[in-house]
Amino acid sequence: MLSCESSTLRVLVVDDHELTRVTLKMVFSSQENIQVVGIATNGQEAVEMVKRHHPDVVVLDLQMPVMDGWSASSKIKAIAPNTQIIGYSSVEDTKFNETKAMVSFDDVCRKDVPTNELISLVRQLGLHGRQ
Repeated sequence: MLSCESSTLRVLVVDDHELTRVTLKMVFSSQENIQVVGIATNGQEAVEMVKRHHPDVVVLDLQMPVMDGWSASSKIKAIAPNTQIIGYSSVEDTKFNETKAMVSFDDVCRKDVPTNELISLVRQLGLHGRQ
């Protein structure tokens, strides 16, 4: 089977919890046409990795040390406006709903979402960002 490199979605995973990072990397890496181009532990690392790796989609934890996901998302959009950002959080509060309305996030996803839904969201946003 021939593979077209440009059809592969490039994903950056950003989370301060090691188990979440490793699990997401494993899940995305096992998918056809998805490549994990980097893993970051905080928003500051994410901004630097976006500059280096030019991901199509960033799965970005909202609550992290050093730089949280809200701050990082604004910086990422400033340097890579076509990069799609999924705010990823386990916290259910009013700030989560406010995040959905923020311009710097393309979508928001709770961490308890079924894996196949997260994969579908990454694919959908990744393709949308290329249009």
